[in-house]
Amino acid sequence: MHITQLNQECLLHLFSFLDKNSRKNLAKTCHRLLEVFQDPLLWSLLNFHSPVELKKDNFLLGPALKYLSICWYSERVKVCNIEDWMKNSFQKDFCNRHENTVSDFLLDVCNRCPNLLSLTLSGCGHVTDDCIVLLLRSCPKLRTLKLENCVRITDRTLQAATLHGGSLQTLHVDFCRNITQAGIETVREKRPSVTLRAERSANMIPDSQPEKKLVLEKVSRKLVQL
Repeated sequence: MHITQLNQECLLHLFSFLDKNSRKNLAKTCHRLLEVFQDPLLWSLLNFHSPVELKKDNFLLGPALKYLSICWYSERVKVCNIEDWMKNSFQKDFCNRHENTVSDFLLDVCNRCPNLLSLTLSGCGHVTDDCIVLLLRSCPKLRTLKLENCVRITDRTLQAATLHGGSLQTLHVDFCRNITQAGIETVREKRPSVTLRAERSANMIPDSQPEKKLVLEKVSRKLVQL
C-alpha cells in the first residue's frame, strides 16, 4: 500500500510526528499530502524557538490551534531587554528588525484562533500589554498564560487577566520586571482560583524614564539630609 492510500486520520497521525519543516517538505511531493498539510486539525499545537520562525511558510494558523509556545532563549534576548533610551545605534537597529514580529503574529492568532487554550511566551521582550489584552479578549477559552522575561509587560496585563480571563486557570509572569507586588495582590484578591506565579518579578527593578530616576534621586537625597 502506498502512503497516499491511507485515510486522512492515519495521515494526520503520521504527520503529527514530524516537525514543521518536514511537514512542509513532504507536502511538496504530491497533492494528497498537501491536503493533509493544509488540514487545520494538524495544527492544534505550535512551538517556535525564535522570531524568525514566525515568518516561515511551514505552518498554518486556524481555529484548531489550542497550544502555542514562542520561547526565545538566545543570548540576543538580552539586547531586547535593555531599556529603549539606553540602547546604542547597533542595538536599536537589531531590535527594529524584529520588534513587531511577535506582536503581529499574535494579532493573527487573535483573528484566527479563538479556541486557544494555552499560550507561553519567553524572551519576547517587545510584546506589550496591548497585545496580551487583545489576546485575552479574543481567546475567551484561554486557560493557561505563561509569560517569562517579557520586560514590557506591566500590571495592565494582570488587570486584564482579572477582567477578561474568565477561563484562566494558570497565570505565570516570571522575571517580568515591570510587574509590581500591588498588581500581583490584585489578581490574588479578585481571582483567587487562578494559580498565580511571579518568580522574581515584583522584586526586580522596574523601568523608569531617566528624568523620573533623577527626581527619585533628588527625593532620596532630601530624605537622607533630613
